[in-house]
Amino acid sequence: MSHIFPRHCHATPPTASHGEGCFLIDTDGKRYFDGSGGAAVSCLGHSNDRVRRAIKDQVDQLAFAHTGFFTSDPAEQLADLLIANAPGDLDRVYLVSGGSEATESAIKLARQYFTERGEPQRRHLIARRQSYHGNTLGALSAGGNAWRRAQFAPLLIEVSHIAPCYDYMGRAEGESPEAYGQRAAQELEDEILRLGPDTVMAFMAEPVVGATMGAVPAAPGYFNRIREICDRYGVLLILDEVMCGMGRTGHLFACEAETVVPDILCIAKGLGAGYQPIGAMLCTRAIYDTIAGGTGFFQHGHTYLGHPVAAAAGLAVLRELLDNDLVAQVRARGAYLEQRLHERFAQHPHVGDIRGRGLFWGMEFVADRDSKTPFDPRLGLAGRLKKAAFAEGLICYPMSGTRDGQLGDHVLLAPPFIATEAELDGAIDTLSRALDKVMADLPT
Repeated sequence: MSHIFPRHCHATPPTASHGEGCFLIDTDGKRYFDGSGGAAVSCLGHSNDRVRRAIKDQVDQLAFAHTGFFTSDPAEQLADLLIANAPGDLDRVYLVSGGSEATESAIKLARQYFTERGEPQRRHLIARRQSYHGNTLGALSAGGNAWRRAQFAPLLIEVSHIAPCYDYMGRAEGESPEAYGQRAAQELEDEILRLGPDTVMAFMAEPVVGATMGAVPAAPGYFNRIREICDRYGVLLILDEVMCGMGRTGHLFACEAETVVPDILCIAKGLGAGYQPIGAMLCTRAIYDTIAGGTGFFQHGHTYLGHPVAAAAGLAVLRELLDNDLVAQVRARGAYLEQRLHERFAQHPHVGDIRGRGLFWGMEFVADRDSKTPFDPRLGLAGRLKKAAFAEGLICYPMSGTRDGQLGDHVLLAPPFIATEAELDGAIDTLSRALDKVMADLPT
């Protein structure tokens, strides 16, 4: 009998024993290809010697020192390396333990920035429907997934939500992608004007929407227009790259593909590659200088900020990405994965859309391709696919509620950056078999 409180009380998962490259192996010896990197986490696979050695060496040197008293060499070195490779005027790094902490920190920093500037009336945060920014109450408030929010709604802070940039469902017939991007971005300006321009503190968005929509990139020019709107009204732009950053989409920072630099940027998952829990919030020099020139104290904090062992792991991961030019490999492998997904699934009667960037790809399933009608949510398509793929030895990330938190199903693929073309082929074959089984078993 287990005393673990699991994610689901009515399922008993196998016990993971060890990892080997892109595979996890359970205690029965069964091998599973990690086709989603867990949740877009394990970018280096499960047996990277450099990262494991860095963790062991750091434990021997210094396991923990509270940041209320000390800084540490690995934390300083990680911050230096991140900023050396970060775009624009991003200049300071706030190290946390994961994605939800990073986005929560970003929201609180945005608020304190304006109070220290003498603009305490700026209190409104705007985000997008069908976004996901984490599971703490502040992060969940920013997220726009109705199902995740529903039972906690009475506890959530007030956040405005505009439409996502969702080409497959949002772009009108005959409308160009560029025109659609401008139309979708205009919702931000409209909402700022509705709330009152001097009351809005920040807009938060994922450059490529991950868990809730399945690797949806923005239309061309969308984020350039978003940046213009934020600048016009003095609103901070917060980009959440917790899932899509750290090389996952073919750029070290996902915003580089949009030629846009945020005021605050959040990363996690791929920063630690699963070897240690770590995340980070990066901010511009102007934001930091406002705090430093005011109270000098960011009224926030967690016990494990800048944890030396986690920072050492993050530093080793980042060095591995840079020294081995793995971001370029993501682009090459990503192009191969895109081609193979289209070859296998583009004409599938129940695959409505294939979208993504780098090694971050999603497929949306439909009951009817012409009308884009989703499956009845009572069929539990995503859950069935996850179970069928897992039985075949493939870890992927199917989710329901793609359209609005209730309707729609997709699968997310985010394999390790070290995956070979042969391993990607194997994953696609397995996914195809699992999908065929699920479709054949659906009640009519």
